[in-house]
Amino acid sequence: MAVKQQKTPENSLAWIIGASTLILFVASSVRHILFQSNAYDLGIFDQAVYLISQGKIPFSTFMGYHILGDHAALIWYPLALLYKIYPSVYWLFVVQALALAIGALPVWHLARQAGLKTHATTLAIVYLLYPQVFNVNLFDFHSEVIALPMLLTAVWCARAKKFWYFCLSVFIILMCKAVLSLTVFGLGAWLLLFEKRSKEGVVAITMGVAWFVIASGVIIPTFSGKEAAAVGRYGYLGNSVWEIGKNLLTKPQIVLGKILSLQNLEYLILLTAPLIWGLSLKGAAPLVGAIPCVALNIIADYQPQKNIVNHYSVPAVPFLILALIATLAVGKGLIHKRRSIIIWSLIGFLLLAKYTYFGSLYLDKLDTWQATREAISKVQPRASVLTTPAISPHLTHRQNINMAFKEQAFSDVVKYDYILMDVRHPGWVNDSESARRLVNSLKNRSDFKLTYERTDVYLFQKST
Repeated sequence: MAVKQQKTPENSLAWIIGASTLILFVASSVRHILFQSNAYDLGIFDQAVYLISQGKIPFSTFMGYHILGDHAALIWYPLALLYKIYPSVYWLFVVQALALAIGALPVWHLARQAGLKTHATTLAIVYLLYPQVFNVNLFDFHSEVIALPMLLTAVWCARAKKFWYFCLSVFIILMCKAVLSLTVFGLGAWLLLFEKRSKEGVVAITMGVAWFVIASGVIIPTFSGKEAAAVGRYGYLGNSVWEIGKNLLTKPQIVLGKILSLQNLEYLILLTAPLIWGLSLKGAAPLVGAIPCVALNIIADYQPQKNIVNHYSVPAVPFLILALIATLAVGKGLIHKRRSIIIWSLIGFLLLAKYTYFGSLYLDKLDTWQATREAISKVQPRASVLTTPAISPHLTHRQNINMAFKEQAFSDVVKYDYILMDVRHPGWVNDSESARRLVNSLKNRSDFKLTYERTDVYLFQKST
């Protein structure tokens, strides 16, 4: 008689992570196929990784400088190994989906490590249902998603006294983005002051500070020729990283007007509402690690940093989950029953996750979808291209590509081998009127030939 194999928690978790990876990958891929991804940021990163994989300098023609001048993200170099197997933007979607889904694994281990064996799988599901996890997957690709599971892993390693694995985890986090050095500093401060992990805390603080100085003071200026791109979002505080830091310390009154706003209150509510059932003062210590990320978003003069749609709040997610674990571990929290916890999380997901975009916003380019695909197929590999932000990520495997924008100098336009325009959907840096004028101008030139036209999609090729 055959013995029925029992389903273990580990097997259940594996299936949950596998299903989540597939759902996230399909979601981001469908969005891309529907021409909803953009030059900023998917096109920038795809071009850079492709060029690295080809042994070429990863100079972003969208930004006008080397990719390391953007965020000093060294992670693009190991990611380029995947493009050596086969160059495809879908590798980035695979990596992103897997990184976000695999975060459930260290959550599960951290819960068990805290003595919450019966809640471990539940908390892994809570993490996966947190709206920011789903939403960031729909916002092109951002390297900090790789840091998300590594932050959780670093905490587990610190508690398990696996020092060198902790150091490796922190190193990978810092490779993902320069600004994550501040989160690593916050991680170290929490470990040092509240977890009594002095060795790991000091190492994280040291590595965070060192990388912030190197990345902000040396790498980014060297490869871009200017300050970090995000400095402009804090212009009211100064014109450089160091000036902003100085004013924050010496003139804190300057930021009060930015902090005390309804917009920031709304942001904090959106960030915590899906998890409010499990947040308490008794379990609040891990939130120290989220302070750098949340503080940067609150004081920024830039609305996208104050929502849970974009990627800016990703570094705070691990610490919010850690606060849940800490709360439940001391028997606090509004809800303790596993079913009730999952129901709350599911309601939060249904209310705040942007899955509804697939039935509305993401369908707005269907009228030109077929024509755009046909036009793209006619563009020769390696030829330079000028096109719209939405079409750009489908043509970034070349050294020279850029976006057509409003009031662009015509002398810059005619430098490209191909000009591909969707007049109905010209993109966020252009409008239909300007795009129409460009098309009409090109029609009257002898050095460009109209090789494709359908439903307001036009492809021009430079005459040889």
